[in-house]
Amino acid sequence: MNGINELMSSLNIFERMLAFVLIAPLAGGVLAGIDRKLSARLQGRYGPPVLQPFFDVFKLFRKERIIVNKFQDFTIVLFLLFTVFSGALFFSGADLLLTVFSLALAGTFFILGGFCVGSPFSHLGAQREILQMVAYEPMVILMAVGMYQATGSFKVAEITNFQAPLVLWLPGVFAGFLYILTIKFRKSPFDLSMSHHAHQEIVRGITTEFSGPALVLIEISHWYETVLLLGIVYLFFAFNPWLAFAVAAAAFLFEILIDMCYARFKWQLTFFSSWLFTAVAGVSNILVLSLMR
Repeated sequence: MNGINELMSSLNIFERMLAFVLIAPLAGGVLAGIDRKLSARLQGRYGPPVLQPFFDVFKLFRKERIIVNKFQDFTIVLFLLFTVFSGALFFSGADLLLTVFSLALAGTFFILGGFCVGSPFSHLGAQREILQMVAYEPMVILMAVGMYQATGSFKVAEITNFQAPLVLWLPGVFAGFLYILTIKFRKSPFDLSMSHHAHQEIVRGITTEFSGPALVLIEISHWYETVLLLGIVYLFFAFNPWLAFAVAAAAFLFEILIDMCYARFKWQLTFFSSWLFTAVAGVSNILVLSLMR
């Protein structure tokens, strides 16, 4: 049952980083394909094959490279690099807080990419991306703080080896993290800055002015990010690897179901509900845990 943890422990830090860099885009692409397939079935359509995201990426690579300005590509390359760096830190067992800050920096470069062009759709998408970041970041930081309070360490490797069910110490933090996970995955009702659905009034939002290889980098960055976020869900149940895998998979499927069931919120409701959930579930859990320790 602990074979997965033992396998990870047998690798050194650089081997674990390399494993993430190589495996995460494959896993993220398959998850994106499953997302599209299940979403289509829930809408009464047959849907594309599971490997369609990979076909799309290869097709986009062959498209002509059209850029508005040089800074546009620069920001997206940094968005990809810092997203990969965040995931590599996490899966190598390094500092969870550093992972959180690195991922926030990656998101900042993504926003700059939206602002550096002249399109009003891109600007509006970038502004909404900022609002989304302000809405979810407090809960992400509380997640790291809560894990430190429960385990006494910010190291992912030590949190993974924590023998007790971490979710029993952090039920509110886990619920809060699941709530903001919908924002991080850009699913309805929180798909404000960009959307995979046709109902988005600002078209592709923050990615409107990106095309060809630049869109490939954005898509692959999201694949890396998806694997990293599901890895954080895994941490709450890491005492039992198979249960942790099952919960991470269930969380992913739950996000698809939520995406299909709700219309998009306005930014005011997104912001208010996220901070309210963070305060009620996350902060209260941290306070109770502080009193118990």
